[in-house]
Amino acid sequence: MKNFKLIFIPLLALTLNACSQSPAAKKASISENTKLYPQAKTDAYWKKALSTEAYQIMVERGTEPPYKNPYWNNHKKGIYVSAATGKPLFNSDTKFDSGTGWPSFYQPIDSKAIKIIRDTSDGMVRDEVVEASTGLHLGHVFDDGPKPTGKRYCMDSYAFKFVPTK
Repeated sequence: MKNFKLIFIPLLALTLNACSQSPAAKKASISENTKLYPQAKTDAYWKKALSTEAYQIMVERGTEPPYKNPYWNNHKKGIYVSAATGKPLFNSDTKFDSGTGWPSFYQPIDSKAIKIIRDTSDGMVRDEVVEASTGLHLGHVFDDGPKPTGKRYCMDSYAFKFVPTK
């Protein structure tokens, strides 16, 4: 019985300590990881800096309804820049009608401006596109796009601002 107490008491102490962690110990969001993303900021910062829709898409990694977003049917010439940083990400010359209801491109302006990370949310395995400098969500990329790349960068409109060319 004495041996049982010697083993039981330390195990009980470890269990109680593990269960007593405060909610403040929650893991920081990806958009706060300055080691991976040099211009990462806190979620509170992005909440003030972004529109409600952009925050929901970019920070909370949401999505907008197909065919009910600003740029799915935009045929003007210009550049799509990040709603968070203003960095150029996609050119209208690489935009195509994918039939999905979201703006789709076959390549970014600069492949170093984005990062592709594995997304296993919603019971799927997909390749998520994030802004390389901030880690903020932009959309997903698929291998069913047109030539020359065969890629379909299926983006969320609210992650962008459109700057028309003159």
